[in-house]
Amino acid sequence: MATNSLVQKTADILDIQDIEEARAIVSKYARVTPLIQSMFLSRNVAHGDVFLKLENMQLTGSFKFRGANNKINHLSDEEKARGVIAASAGNHAQGVALTSKLMGIKSTIVMPDEAPQMKRDATRGYGAEVDIHGATFDDAHKWMFERAEKEGLTVVDPFNDKYVMAGQGTIGLEILDKIWNVDTVIVPVGGGGMISGIATALKSFNPSIHVIGVQSENVHGMKASVDAGKITFHHDDFTLADGTDVSTPGDKTFPIVQNLVDEIILVNEDEIATAMKDLMQRTKICVEGAGALPTAAIESGKIDKKWLENKKTVALVSGGNVDLQKVSSIIDHFFSPVDTKGGIG
Repeated sequence: MATNSLVQKTADILDIQDIEEARAIVSKYARVTPLIQSMFLSRNVAHGDVFLKLENMQLTGSFKFRGANNKINHLSDEEKARGVIAASAGNHAQGVALTSKLMGIKSTIVMPDEAPQMKRDATRGYGAEVDIHGATFDDAHKWMFERAEKEGLTVVDPFNDKYVMAGQGTIGLEILDKIWNVDTVIVPVGGGGMISGIATALKSFNPSIHVIGVQSENVHGMKASVDAGKITFHHDDFTLADGTDVSTPGDKTFPIVQNLVDEIILVNEDEIATAMKDLMQRTKICVEGAGALPTAAIESGKIDKKWLENKKTVALVSGGNVDLQKVSSIIDHFFSPVDTKGGIG
C-alpha cells in the first residue's frame, strides 16, 4: 500500500492495521452495505460517475454500528461487566445498544433533549437505559463522563476513540473493494470519527484520493477548528443533520481530519432539506439529514467541478433514521399546493 508523510503523522492515533483488524471483527456482525450509482446525480448534477454508499441499510440504520461494535469487542471482561455508557443524538446510541444486547452487556445511553423521539424509542427497543440530559449533544457528552465516573461505567465514546474510528474506517475498505480507482469521497462530519477512519483507509491506499467533509452551517465545530488551527466550539442553531450536531471535535479526530481531509464544505438547512427530498424522490432512499449532507454539497454547487466532472465519486449516505414527522414536514414544504399569492401553502 502507498503511504505518505501525512498518513504517518497520525499513525500513532490510528493506522491502516487498526482498520484491517476492525474489519475482521465487525464483519462477523455488520453488513457490507450496497454501493450503487445515482444516475440522477451522475448525469444531471456532477457530470461524472456518482455512487452512493448506503450505510442507511446498515444494522440499526446507520454506520455507527461499526464503530460501536468494534469498540465493545475490544473491551476487557471487567470493563464489560461494569456496563457501558455512551452519549449520542441517536445513531451511536443504537449501535451501542444493539451490540450490548448481542453480547449480554448492560448499556446506558445519554441523549440530549434534541434527540428525535424515534431514535429514543429505537434505543430503548434494543434494551438500553435512555437518560435524557441537556439541550445539546455536548451537554449529554459531558454528563456521560460524569455519570460514568460516579457509577463505574465503561465509556464508549461516539467518535473520539481509536477503535470507534477504526470501525468506521471499514467503510473506506469496502469502497476500495468495489471502486479501487475512486477519485473523490464525500463524507458527513460531526465529531469526526467516520471521516477520520475513512480518510485513513483511503489515503493509506492512495494519497491522491480527494476526501471532502460536509457539515451544516448551523453546527460545524470541526470546520471551525480546522480553520482556526486548534479545537474550537461552534453551534449557532439546531440542524436537520442532527446526527452531526457536534459543536466541538475530539482531540484524536481533529489532527487526523486536519492532516488527511482535503476540505470541509458547509451547506445550509434548505440545501439539506432539498437533498433529503431528492434522495427520497429520485433515488428512493430513506435518508436522515446527516446522511444527506454529501448530496447537499454536490447539488449546491459548492464542490469544485474538477473533483466531480468525469470523476468517480462516492457520497456517503450515513444513515436513514429519520423521524416520520420530519419527513412529512419536508414533503409539505416542497409539495404543498401553491397558494393564491404564489407561495408554498
